[in-house]
Amino acid sequence: MGVKKKKEMQVAVLTICHEDIETLRSFADVEGKNLASLLLHCVHLTDGVSQIQYFKQIVPLLKKVNKNGVCDPAIPSCLDIIAGIYLSLGLKNPLKKVLASSLNGLPEFFLTEAIHSFTSRLQKELNTTDVYSYRKAIDNVSSYMDNFNLGAASIDNLLKNGKLRVLEFVGKVYIVQMFMEIRKFAGNHIVQTQLMNDLLVGIRVSMVLVQKVQVFQGNLWKASSSPIWQSMCGLLNIFTKFLTDDDLLQTIHSTSGLAIILFIKTMFHPSEKIPDLISSLLLRSVDCTSIPEWFLSSCRSLCCGDISGSSLLFLCQGTLAMLDWQDGSMGLCGETLLLDTACVLFTLNSQIKESTLEMFLSRILASWTNSAIHVLESSSPGLKDSLNGKSSIVGSLLEYVYTHWEHPLDALRHQTKIIFKNLLQMHQLTMEETDLVTDPFFLELTESLLQLEWHIKGKYTSLCCLVECIGIERILAVDKTIPSQILEVMGDQSLVPYASDLLETMFKNHKSHLKSRTIDSTWIDQWHETWVSPLLLILCKGTVDQKSYVIDYYLPKLLNYSPESLRYMVKILQTSIDAKTGQVQSFSSLGSFSSRGALGALMACLRIARAHGHLQSTPGIWENLVSSARIKQGLIHQHCQVRIDTLGLLCESNRSTEIVSTEEMEWIQFFITYNLNCQSPGVRQQICSLLKKKLFCRIQESSQVLYKLEQSKSKCEPENELTRQHPSVSLQQYKNFMTSICNSLFEALFPGSSYSTRFSALTILVSIAEVFPVLEGSVYTVYQLSHDIDVGRFQTLMECFTSTFEEVKILAFDLLMKLPKTAIQFQDSEKLQGLFQAALELSTSTKPYDCVTASYLLNFLIWQNALPSFLSAHVNQQVACGHGDKSAVVERNTVFVIKCLMENLEEEISQAENSLLQAAASFPMYGRVHCIAGALQKLSLNSLQLASEWRPVVEKLLLMCYRLSAVVSPVIQSSSPEGLIPMDTDTESASRLQMILNEIQPRDTNDYFSQAKVLKECDSFDLEALNFSASKIDISAEIKGKEGKTCDVTAQMVLVCCWRSMKEVALLLGTLCQLLPMQSVPEASDGLLTVEQVKEIGDYFKQHLLQSRHRGAFELAYTGFVKLTEILNRCPNVSLQKLPEQWLWNVLEEIKCSDPSSKLCATRRSAGIPFYIQALLASEPKKGKMDLLKITMKELISLAGPTGDSQSTVPQVHALNILRALFRDTRLGENIIPYVADGAKAAILGFTSPIWAVRNSSTLLFSTLITRIFGVKKGKDELSKTNRMTGREFFSRFPELYPFLLKQLEAVANKVDSDMAGPSHHTSMFLLLLVLERLYPSPMDGTASTLSMAPFVPFIMRCGRSPVYRSREMAARALVPFVMIDHIPNTVRALLDSLPSCTDQYFRQNHIHGTLLQVFHLLQAYSDSKHRTNSDFQHELADITVCTKAKLWLAKRQNPCLVTRAVYIDILFLLTCCLNKSTKDNQPVLESLGFWDDIRGIISESELVTGFPCTFKVPGLPQYLQSLTRLAIAAVWAVVAKSGEQTRDVPISFPQLLESTFPEVRLLTLEALLDRFSLAASGSGEKGLLPLLCNMGEKFLLLAMKENHPECFCKILKILHCMDPSEWLPQTERCVHLTPKEFLIWTMDIASNERSEIHSVALRLASKVIAHHMQTHAEDRDSIAPELKQWVQLVVLSCEDPLPTGSRLAAAEVLNSTAPFFLTNPHPVLELQDTLALWRCVLTLLQSEEQAVRDAATETVTTAMSQENTCQSTEFAFCQVDASIALALALAVLCDLLQQWDQLAPGLPILLGWLLGDNDDLVICVESLQQVEGEYLFEKEEVNFWAETLMFVNYLRKHLLQLLSKSGCRPPSPERLFHLQRTVSEQSHLLSQLFRELPPAAEFLKTVEFTKLRIQKERTLACLRLLAFLEGKEGEDALVFGALDSPAEARPLTLPRTEMAC
Repeated sequence: MGVKKKKEMQVAVLTICHEDIETLRSFADVEGKNLASLLLHCVHLTDGVSQIQYFKQIVPLLKKVNKNGVCDPAIPSCLDIIAGIYLSLGLKNPLKKVLASSLNGLPEFFLTEAIHSFTSRLQKELNTTDVYSYRKAIDNVSSYMDNFNLGAASIDNLLKNGKLRVLEFVGKVYIVQMFMEIRKFAGNHIVQTQLMNDLLVGIRVSMVLVQKVQVFQGNLWKASSSPIWQSMCGLLNIFTKFLTDDDLLQTIHSTSGLAIILFIKTMFHPSEKIPDLISSLLLRSVDCTSIPEWFLSSCRSLCCGDISGSSLLFLCQGTLAMLDWQDGSMGLCGETLLLDTACVLFTLNSQIKESTLEMFLSRILASWTNSAIHVLESSSPGLKDSLNGKSSIVGSLLEYVYTHWEHPLDALRHQTKIIFKNLLQMHQLTMEETDLVTDPFFLELTESLLQLEWHIKGKYTSLCCLVECIGIERILAVDKTIPSQILEVMGDQSLVPYASDLLETMFKNHKSHLKSRTIDSTWIDQWHETWVSPLLLILCKGTVDQKSYVIDYYLPKLLNYSPESLRYMVKILQTSIDAKTGQVQSFSSLGSFSSRGALGALMACLRIARAHGHLQSTPGIWENLVSSARIKQGLIHQHCQVRIDTLGLLCESNRSTEIVSTEEMEWIQFFITYNLNCQSPGVRQQICSLLKKKLFCRIQESSQVLYKLEQSKSKCEPENELTRQHPSVSLQQYKNFMTSICNSLFEALFPGSSYSTRFSALTILVSIAEVFPVLEGSVYTVYQLSHDIDVGRFQTLMECFTSTFEEVKILAFDLLMKLPKTAIQFQDSEKLQGLFQAALELSTSTKPYDCVTASYLLNFLIWQNALPSFLSAHVNQQVACGHGDKSAVVERNTVFVIKCLMENLEEEISQAENSLLQAAASFPMYGRVHCIAGALQKLSLNSLQLASEWRPVVEKLLLMCYRLSAVVSPVIQSSSPEGLIPMDTDTESASRLQMILNEIQPRDTNDYFSQAKVLKECDSFDLEALNFSASKIDISAEIKGKEGKTCDVTAQMVLVCCWRSMKEVALLLGTLCQLLPMQSVPEASDGLLTVEQVKEIGDYFKQHLLQSRHRGAFELAYTGFVKLTEILNRCPNVSLQKLPEQWLWNVLEEIKCSDPSSKLCATRRSAGIPFYIQALLASEPKKGKMDLLKITMKELISLAGPTGDSQSTVPQVHALNILRALFRDTRLGENIIPYVADGAKAAILGFTSPIWAVRNSSTLLFSTLITRIFGVKKGKDELSKTNRMTGREFFSRFPELYPFLLKQLEAVANKVDSDMAGPSHHTSMFLLLLVLERLYPSPMDGTASTLSMAPFVPFIMRCGRSPVYRSREMAARALVPFVMIDHIPNTVRALLDSLPSCTDQYFRQNHIHGTLLQVFHLLQAYSDSKHRTNSDFQHELADITVCTKAKLWLAKRQNPCLVTRAVYIDILFLLTCCLNKSTKDNQPVLESLGFWDDIRGIISESELVTGFPCTFKVPGLPQYLQSLTRLAIAAVWAVVAKSGEQTRDVPISFPQLLESTFPEVRLLTLEALLDRFSLAASGSGEKGLLPLLCNMGEKFLLLAMKENHPECFCKILKILHCMDPSEWLPQTERCVHLTPKEFLIWTMDIASNERSEIHSVALRLASKVIAHHMQTHAEDRDSIAPELKQWVQLVVLSCEDPLPTGSRLAAAEVLNSTAPFFLTNPHPVLELQDTLALWRCVLTLLQSEEQAVRDAATETVTTAMSQENTCQSTEFAFCQVDASIALALALAVLCDLLQQWDQLAPGLPILLGWLLGDNDDLVICVESLQQVEGEYLFEKEEVNFWAETLMFVNYLRKHLLQLLSKSGCRPPSPERLFHLQRTVSEQSHLLSQLFRELPPAAEFLKTVEFTKLRIQKERTLACLRLLAFLEGKEGEDALVFGALDSPAEARPLTLPRTEMAC
């Protein structure tokens, strides 16, 4: 970590009045040693910290005086002044705490005088009548009671002497006055909140007085005539009012409840009756005749009135917190009160739904369990019976835990854990010497918890508590695989913290148990086997997420608890890596891309161990644990996390000052070379974080230590690693290392480098600048980045502004800002003028990202004070500002630039008012506005020095924003902004443009549903009647561009211009409101924005949010409006503070009135209206009452409900759309949850509306509510377990939905059989079932009858009779969670019994289908259940099978419906899958039941055997065929498994199925066969290929020739690919009349003509045939030379970018499989050109943008490196490497092979051609320089964001140079060499010419062309160097460089840095 400066303590200096100073002076002695002198000197100090030191001397001085026995007459006066000082200090001032602490040690001799002084001073302060001094006085009373003995004695003294000012002040003065002030400031929530906090302090002070003052410990004050008693009664009365006042904060309610119980406890007599009194209060059963009069008068509303549930809740809280439960002093009455309190709390639990009250309730229940534990320790047997595990109260507590352990609030879930833990302890206290492990309650609880699914968070916390209570042995005895099961779920981020905590608790408990049970150390092996082995298995074989989370959460905990386990891990993993074959001790060795393997696991373990200090750094650490080669393998491993872990191992250390070794620096340098271009943002972030926070900070801190050692020049040797070399050597190594790192990073910013590379390099450079800052003075720093910045690197950073990614611009700007001024020196004003002009030109570009570049350029010029001198010409009036500090200069420059931009913008707005099309094509104005906003955001607007100059600028800027908005808003507010202008630009279309532009008034307002508007025909269009302002728009769609050339204006251009302009205006206005200071009062000079201007901005946002139709426009307007509303809600100006509320009421009224003239958009999901209301509500202070939200939700819910009035349709649509937006807003948090039930009701009822708009909005709202209730979907599974909820939890959170859903479902179910009810009558069934299918029962649900899910079951079953197919399916899925696993067999049997018999005359197929679907889904759920024993499972399924046989006619031709026939066959198939296992007597269940005979009969009689009529087309045919085929295939496998090759009993054979005329049958058969062939080919099959399948090659060849179904054909080719070619290839001539060569040609023709999956499969098959031929006909290779050339061309074409990813993956796989034959063969088979073409394919695939393709190509490189003749070419043979280094390794292997083949001479020209590139690049560049900007704004070419051309060029040049440098290499012929030289020379001259044609600042204005030329220049330069080397002219580099010099590059922006600048 970095060096953190200790935060300096801020202490306010004390001051005293002049009179006290004079008093001190009069008593001060000459020597200055008495107390008066000490105080006098103290108050004259100006430093609060120094005053503290003097305060600490007061008491020692007084003790010294006391010891001398001399009474100083000045001491009473000094003590009085000290009392005054104490009262004058603020409550949080450290001086007050120090003074109180010191005076607590005051000698007893001075106590009386001191008490008198503090008493009189406080008495005086309490007599104040100034309201504003009340808070200070109450704070002083509070501080008197806060561990301050003198203060407590003083207050006690006041009360004893009858001076009741303290109580009177707290009660009658302070609390009452604060309450009146709150009422006075109603509406001003800011002031009210502050006053409520003040009131809260008063209540708390009164409680502290009662608790701590000694007066209240006696009974003298309890007389009714006592003034203290009367004051106490008054306070009790006030607190009672506060408790029931809904306008106060809940914290006041809560504290009032505590105070009431405290006062009752203090005042009521006799104390034995207090429990009964409080019980009667809580149970609402107070007998008013039996209680004292004073209590009735003080708490009448509590005794006689109705109080809310929240008030009752806070009284319960007070009861538990204020009464003494520990010593059993309350006796049986106290036990009764405890039980009564629990009953009240459980009742409130069913009533309270507000999130804050739920939180209070959970805390109070946890407090109740704590109190119960205290009482149980000394309780009666009766209470133990009431609180044991089987009692109703504990049952209710468990029910509460089960309901809330998945609650979305973390704090509430934490409370449920406390409650569960406490109730376990409660049960323990009630037990009578019973063994915990065998206790029935604990046994039952353990079993039920373990039965739960692992996705339930509460399971983990509950098991944690259970393990802590009863130990781990019982749990492991139930299931030893529990550790593995928990580790398996650690791929889910939401479960990881819970799972890791549970594992930690378990392994700690297990270790303690094992250690206590055994004497020797053998227990450790068992512990490792249980906890470490599953961990290593996950690290080696788990998913990416599992490994990451296990490493981050679980591994550190395990190593921290058991550091000695590291050796065990390293030993196992090292052995596994060294084995390199299969598995060693269950751990994989190398793994693939998706698996890190043992190497990754090893690096992760070592990294965590070192980071936590378990791996001590010693000189031999790497040699002892892991080799250097293995470290380097980890740094370039194919899996990114292995690379991260290896880097972390090098960077992280538990000591921030540990020296970075030379080896570590070398490895890190190696890592950076190959890991900058990482596409994953997460990996980039980890790399940059490790380098900054771990490595650079470690270097900085350790360098400080080294520097101190060097400076001290100590001769003694320190006892650590610093002794290895002199500190100066280490410091120099650090400096060299950092310089080397920076060189690598700047080199990575080459032209054409990818976004990933630039982002990584710049981020690391910024980190270096931050960790090694430029420090003033003599502070030592080991490295400064500015020393390595020269002109070229500065230019490189400037060019980063041209990146299309804003993150790169931000990083480059930040880095430039961090560089010192001396590192950046600009040249002449001409350069600055060019740069400034380029920025201005970019700000009007039609490309949106150009204006961002312009903004950063302008900001850079502003902050570097590098604006050109001519800028004043652009400004009408110079700003008088001298050369002040930097902030003044920046402010002056910002004013200049903004004025310049505003002048340009004003002129452009004027032109746009005449021709919007001209503006869209030539000068879209949004760029100017963006630059203005960018300049303002970088400036600190709260401390402006030129405020007088800013006011007119702001005023003018606002007016310009409004003007610009007025120009573009007609397009944005039109009914169809996206297609406003026709895409065609012919004359006829252009002539209609005028009409279109003038007919853009909204067509979707509130009269949309009641009145249709028809666009006027062109013939009758009256131009005279048009509005004049609209007619100004130019009718021509052909516009002159910037260069004067004609360009077409498209709808895209106009729309982008308009919506981006609106976006930038909105963001600018929001920024102004957020950053500019507002005027507190009119005409004030303290702000730049007036109240009127703020109101105008608000009206602007309102207009455009409510009327804009384009989503981009109103979404960004919403962003700006949110900034405004947040400011208004915090504004002290009441009129501004109330604006959001007024706007909200206005828009709600407009929505409700449904006025046809309203301009509110009724389509497009209400457009910006939901955003408008969302912004107003989301900015409401969350700590308040959220009244706006409550009222708005109430209004919207009422509007969203169904009504019979057609006029209310539009308000209903608006309300539904707004509700959707509010439920989606996460900022509203739990405050929106109380309205979810009403929202769901509105959505479900709205779905039944006859109006489409209402149904559509209801559907969208319902979808949002499903996400809000069940969470965001985390996977493809719509019903994922993580997105479901138990019925108990759902209906407990939303109890209103229980009767509603049940009633709605009943209504739908009752109509489903009605003949009159068509599908339209069942619309709500869809939504009802969508909710219900997400609920599931839990074993923990118990038998709660009020929320039982049982009543839903019959209605869901009846919904299965729906005439809608989809509804029947949903009903079947929804039924599953409502039937407990144990009840499924009975339910299935009942459903089967309800099916009709074949003799029934009348039945409905819909009913049969619904019932069968329910049976199928129930059986599927039952078969997936893991909670049944195998014997029970088999027995129950056998019973079901018997019932199924009774209805077999449904699967036969007796059933005419194919749909129901198919489902019944699916059920039979499912039963065969479940029951086709042997029982104990080894007789298959299905055979014993005769079930297979029935199935064979069904298949034999089916249409699969007998055939279909030729015209047989009925509904459900494909589904029936698929189901029947699956059953037939299962029957075949069953017969084969039983009788081997004997297939006489097979009802139908595979050849028969494959001959079927239906593709569905063939496809399923082929899929089943492909699975078997794939298993056999991979070696995964247990017994290899079945004999039945061994001779099917001939059949597949015949099928391949005649198959015309694409999917079937693809499967056939895949099967042939899986089979051994030697089995079927010789048969081709006999079967299909094609020789093997002709078959190969046929396969390649298919691959050439297809562009789908067939292409990939055919390519693989052809490659396999070729490989087979190469292996078997080595001597006859020339015979297929033409076919080999065709195959090479096919592979080359498959690697091209336009093809799908699958084609390139197939090409990579083919190259990998054929690499030994064609790529690395010592005796090349192909011609050199073809061999190099294949290598070029590998290099192309290595530069693919898709990660999967790169990884596949990397496997090819690994294969190529691992051959016998190539394994010595690199040091990474047999290693998994990343694509970045694989590119370099591939070129190294290729160059080595060229030397082996002796083919350098013919191969070099080809490789130089690769180096030079295609001439097409230059041709394209020339054309792009000559043409105008593109016609279509969003037309994009294919871009590869990963490939880096120059990186490939550098690798190739480097390896070619190494190859040519070797002796014995034969160069090309002179003629060939001359031809190459001429080609390169011509290209270099063309490049020079193109550079000269570029405009000034081309890197900004022509970025794409400039970059392409730079890249081509580097390629040409590389070729020239190699050619020069071949001619022996390597020393003549100057000539090479001179040939490419260009004026555009010879004009740097900066001066060369001088030595002084360094």
